[in-house]
Order: sequence, then structure tokens, then C-alpha cells
Amino acid sequence: MSMSQPLRLSPSAVSEYQNCPLLYRYRKIDKLPEPPSLDAERGTLVHTVLHDLFDSHAGERTSEKAVSLLPSRWRAQIENKPELEQLIGNEKEWLDRAASLLQTYFAVEDPTVFEATHREIHLENDLTEKIYLHGYVDRLDVAPTGEVRIVDYKSGKAPKPGWEEKALFQLRVYALLYWKNKGVLPRLLQLIYLGDGKLVKNSPTMNDLESTEKTLLRVAQDINVSIEKDYWPPNPTKLCDWCFFKKICPAHNR
Repeated sequence: MSMSQPLRLSPSAVSEYQNCPLLYRYRKIDKLPEPPSLDAERGTLVHTVLHDLFDSHAGERTSEKAVSLLPSRWRAQIENKPELEQLIGNEKEWLDRAASLLQTYFAVEDPTVFEATHREIHLENDLTEKIYLHGYVDRLDVAPTGEVRIVDYKSGKAPKPGWEEKALFQLRVYALLYWKNKGVLPRLLQLIYLGDGKLVKNSPTMNDLESTEKTLLRVAQDINVSIEKDYWPPNPTKLCDWCFFKKICPAHNR
């Protein structure tokens, strides 16, 4: 990556660098290939169904309708990424698990009583001449009275007490982008955890957005120093056991 090019930042890129600079390098600088993650692919499938559900009239947005969309959306996902078919041992079990996540969604939210204003909306902004910030929002609802709600679906379980702030960072970045583009402070940030049906909610303040922007600028500065000095230290944690690059990581191959 050339230092003359703007640095592309997203919530996932920031999280990646903070968790492990070397992983950031493998993914964002070297762009090393990785096999598909089955958990991530299941999350993608469920996100697609929840996205498409809102194409139906309000009264038709039922759990049965959502589950009925699974097979066709899964076939489309396989067509787009054929290697997935070899990774799934039992397709029925795979789809049943996805159906279970969808049914959990209906236990926490009723999609028949509101319209999703934007789905999979791309927000972007030049934080500085050298930093391009962007992200994809699962759902952004604008009430008739103008209040904005930013919603993100997670296929896993809610974070343990004390870790909510880290989880909310992603949505605060989206709120910052929306405020910079529209001049409107979102009223509510909401994470829906389909793994256990729990919600994490937050009403952001301008102080929250200013703090988020400072964090983004600081991480961007750290990344630029890493690029300039070619310094990408690994950060060994429990997460390493799930990392595809563990076999080439110097922290595990000394």
C-alpha cells in the first residue's frame, strides 16, 4: 500500500488492526487468500434473508416466510462461491441452524409493524485527505418524525457484561458517518444477537461520536506508522486458534 493513497478504514479493519496488526497486514496489505468461514457464511445467509424479507408486504413478513427463503438464497450463495458446497456435510442441519437464527429474530422484533428505510446501505466519508472511512449498515430506519435507528444483526451470542462498548464501536462509526453526511445524530443504535436473542442498545451523544472519531484518527496514525516502518507485530490471544494464518504466524512458529 502506497503512503500516497488514502488509507481505507472500516470498523472491521480498525478492529482487525487493534486485535492483531499482523492479521491486518495478511488480510489488508498482502491480501492473502483464506478459505470461507462456515460461521461467516451462515451469517451472510441469514443477513440476506432478513434483507429480502422486507421486500414483502408488511403482513407477509412472518418467520415461515423467512424460512421459506432460505433454500433459494443458499443456492444463490453457492453459485457465487462454489467451494461452499464441499464444506457442508449435512445441508439439512446447516439450513436448520440458519432457520433457528431466523426464528430467534422474530422473538425480538416484529417486522410487520415498521418499514426498513435502508438495507445494506453503504456510508462513506473522507475523514481527512488521507483517510477514507466507510461501512455497510445492515439496516437504517428513519421514523416519520425523523428519528434514525441504526440496526446490525449478529449471528453469534451477545458479548459478556463489560464488553458491550467494544461491540458498539462499529455502530458508532456508522453513526459518525451518518452525522457527517446528513447532519443528523442517530437516536438509537441496536445490535440484535440471533445466537441468544439478546439486544444491545445505545443512544449515542455527540461526545460519543467525537470520541469515536479520535479513536479512528489514532488507529489510522498507527497503521500508517506500521506501513512506513513495515512493522506488524503479532498479538497472540485465544483467538489465534481460529485464525487461518496461525500456521505461518511467527508467534506460533519459532
